Amino acid sequence: MDDAYSRSVSEVLEAFGVDQGKGLTDAQVAENARIYGRNVLPQEGSTPFWKLILKQFDDLLVKILIAAAIISFLLALFDGETGLTAFLEPSVILMILAANAAVGVITETNAEKAIEELRAYQADVATVLRNGCFSILPATTLVPGDIVEVGVGDKIPADMRMVEMLSSHLRVDQAILTGESCSVAKELDRTLATNAVYQDKTNILFSGTTVVAGRARAVVVGIGSNTAMGSIRDAMLRTEDEMTPLKKKLDEFGTFLAKVIAGICILVWVVNIGHFRDPSHGGILRGAIHYFKIAVALAVAAIPEGLPAVVTTCLALGTKRMARLNAIVRSLPSVETLGCTTVICSDKTGTLTTNMMSVSKICVVHSVHHRSITSEYTVSGTTYSPEGLIFDAAGVQLEFPAQFPCLLHIAMCSALCNESILQYNPDKKNYEKIGESTEVALRVLAEKVGLPGFDSMPSALDMLSKHERASYCNHYWEHQFKKVSVLEFSRDRKMMSVLCSRKQQEIMFSKGAPESILSRCTHILCNEDGSSVPLTADIRSELETRFHSLAGKDTLRCLAFALKRMPLGQQTLYPEDEADLTFIGLVGMRDPPRVEVKNAILSCMSAGIRVIVVTGDNKSTAESLCRQIGAFEHLDDLSGYSYTASEFEELPPLERAAALQRIILLTRVEPSHKRMLVEALQNQNEVVAMTGDGVNDAPALKKADIGIAMGSGTAVAKSASDMVLADDNFASIVSAVAEGRAIYNNTKQFIRYMISSNIGEVVCIFVAAILGMPETLIPVQLLWVNLVTDGLPATAIGFNKQDSNVMMAKPRKISEAVVSGWLFFRYLIIGAYVGLATIAGYLWWFIYADGGPKIPYYELVNFDSCSTRQTQYPCSIFDDRHPSTLSMTVLVVVEMFNALNNLSENQSLLVIPPWSNPWLVGSIILTMVLHIFILYVKPLSILFSVAPLSLADWAVVLYLSFPVVIIDEILKFFSRNNRGRRFNFRFGRHDLLPKREARDK
Repeated sequence: MDDAYSRSVSEVLEAFGVDQGKGLTDAQVAENARIYGRNVLPQEGSTPFWKLILKQFDDLLVKILIAAAIISFLLALFDGETGLTAFLEPSVILMILAANAAVGVITETNAEKAIEELRAYQADVATVLRNGCFSILPATTLVPGDIVEVGVGDKIPADMRMVEMLSSHLRVDQAILTGESCSVAKELDRTLATNAVYQDKTNILFSGTTVVAGRARAVVVGIGSNTAMGSIRDAMLRTEDEMTPLKKKLDEFGTFLAKVIAGICILVWVVNIGHFRDPSHGGILRGAIHYFKIAVALAVAAIPEGLPAVVTTCLALGTKRMARLNAIVRSLPSVETLGCTTVICSDKTGTLTTNMMSVSKICVVHSVHHRSITSEYTVSGTTYSPEGLIFDAAGVQLEFPAQFPCLLHIAMCSALCNESILQYNPDKKNYEKIGESTEVALRVLAEKVGLPGFDSMPSALDMLSKHERASYCNHYWEHQFKKVSVLEFSRDRKMMSVLCSRKQQEIMFSKGAPESILSRCTHILCNEDGSSVPLTADIRSELETRFHSLAGKDTLRCLAFALKRMPLGQQTLYPEDEADLTFIGLVGMRDPPRVEVKNAILSCMSAGIRVIVVTGDNKSTAESLCRQIGAFEHLDDLSGYSYTASEFEELPPLERAAALQRIILLTRVEPSHKRMLVEALQNQNEVVAMTGDGVNDAPALKKADIGIAMGSGTAVAKSASDMVLADDNFASIVSAVAEGRAIYNNTKQFIRYMISSNIGEVVCIFVAAILGMPETLIPVQLLWVNLVTDGLPATAIGFNKQDSNVMMAKPRKISEAVVSGWLFFRYLIIGAYVGLATIAGYLWWFIYADGGPKIPYYELVNFDSCSTRQTQYPCSIFDDRHPSTLSMTVLVVVEMFNALNNLSENQSLLVIPPWSNPWLVGSIILTMVLHIFILYVKPLSILFSVAPLSLADWAVVLYLSFPVVIIDEILKFFSRNNRGRRFNFRFGRHDLLPKREARDK
């Protein structure tokens, strides 16, 4: 029943045909169970494991690599190769792909856990009235129409409509559903609001929420998927995971590269058709296969096999750095997504605030003999920790607050008029509440006021263990005063009272809404001397003004305290006793903002990141908080910047689109509103980060480009998120964004490094094939270069230091290409040099080297007809391993120098020297050691078809390799002097990675 909140109790009971005094009969239960099913969140069929595995290979570059592996294996078998030689290349390729697939499967498996975690918020048992008798039954057996009784501490087992109040009031903590910082008072009356949100449905008990005060009976109106919790589950199931900006760019790059590779491979094969008949091949078919092998080698050379592994490694290194900043990354790609975040939609409660109510102001009557009748005190400390100081209006700390009569009696009343518990959790190393947040805040206040008569009180309390300190002062007052009777809070009285006995005195302490307490007071307690004087109209007016200031301007939740001497021997309290009270004072409390948040908000503004506060709380409270944290900096008129969810939904489409550009605060939201906001912002090409901690936040966390959960939040929110803040602190997000930007800059550098290196390999093979030279590099050598000699320095580039002004730049656009325009030209030049230097090394050995054959160039490019001609050299020299070893070594060394070029995009090596990144220097040394190892250790040299090099050979390698540094320094000089930009304009501004005008959905 979707509209139970708008119907009367009798209408709801009649709709289900249930007797409030007897409950459902067995026959009705069976019939309703058949119609509505069981009270469980249905388990969604998970993706089969084999489908998850196949999904990881659904990528064009991966498919090309698989095809290359299979073809190279078949060609080896066709040539009669067996053993390790035949299997080496395809095995290495398939091992790389398997490792990447494993990472993908693990990531996707974690994503499905969020929905399963929702089950933890379903109640296990319920007290149900059936056939006229109450019994405790499994919550899964509930059906619509069941009458259920709930009390303090109970978890609501289904969505239920209140039918009977068994105590003076009922309060429910529904923060996991709505994000409200305070518990909600429930009532029996129907809700008349149109378009009612969860917060308006005050007669509905929602599944998964918890009763914090009172007892009541309710009729089940929704079970399983037809509950508020079920709608959250459905929203999560409808949400598809968004690709991160980097993943999109890499996918686009893969598609582009695949087309280029296919074109070059076909071109190489076609231009050599005339050589198919060369006698050296032994027939036209073998000639076609020979050049097909060269085309496959070209594909292997062009594809950066190590790129996925290097990206994963770099992101993993970033997660370690972020963990030190209290940001625990659950999804590796989200590290990079942070770098281009343009909007952060932040939950208020627990993220911008501490999610711990605390008393911040105290107002008492100082003396009626002074011009200023009232005194105001400020209380420090924003958590449940019983540590804080009290300051007077001048900002002077009170050394012994308990010496002031009003503060002392407020502490007494706070400790005695209280049903909550404050305790220390040694496992979590923090103080926790059991009961109402406002009552726990009063217990903490009593601890901060301390006890009277002890000059060493502050230091004495500090000597206690944390467990004893939690409620030491509260326990003191509870032992001093014996509770005789309690008059519970009721909605009509809006107050509660406790009758206490101490030393032959009966005293009633009362607390409640200021308007209710003040209307019952006839006297006031003076803070100056502890005297009680009549409450005059002037004093009452002054106190009311103070109350309205605290509740209005400061948006504090206010409570008033009073006491009354009762007749000796009285054992019971009645509402009539709550008259002729003596007013003690007012306290104002709030869920305070975190200290670090204001600076974090300012950092976001300077970084071009917009912060939108999203909360279930009311508008005035949230606006006050936003002013405190600087979100409304320099704004006097909030129209157009602050909306309730209902106001925002009612805007016409064009006005709503315009409002999205300016909105800073959205209040009274439901889970569907958060998800709607994320989608709307994404449709405007914003990169959205969403924070949250409750079950209600899970759909939006899953939908956002990056979902950020709180460490103290629900398991559902954590499982649906990409990142978890261990300290629940918004300021940690800003640090994580800076780290994400730095990681992207480094990622961009090593992608460019690998691209320029692969361009060099392609140029080498393509030019050699066009010129008709022998095979310069064989596939296994290319694999070695791509994986080891490219991979290690590329990974080390991820350790480049973060720029000092990383948070001063605007977020990069999603459409920004990783390599574009002038940069593509730069790396084309570098790549061309790498390829030509590699070929030059090959030519040098054949034509000029003392240890080589010193044959003419003509003979080299006509090597395939050697067997049909008279030559002064044996044809076997073309099978010598020295020239390809020299080429491979030139390729390795030139790429080491090129790695140094990538310490910075535009800064010279004279400004940023190699030792600024010791990891890169170390990786270059390790790479060279490994390369020398395969050259001079015989089993490996045979495996990679290489031979040892002489000192003369190494000198040539250095001569051919070092110029890549000089060339790049010249190109960097042009970039720094803006000539690259002018060239970029003439170049046509074509991007290596094609841009997308619209987001993929």
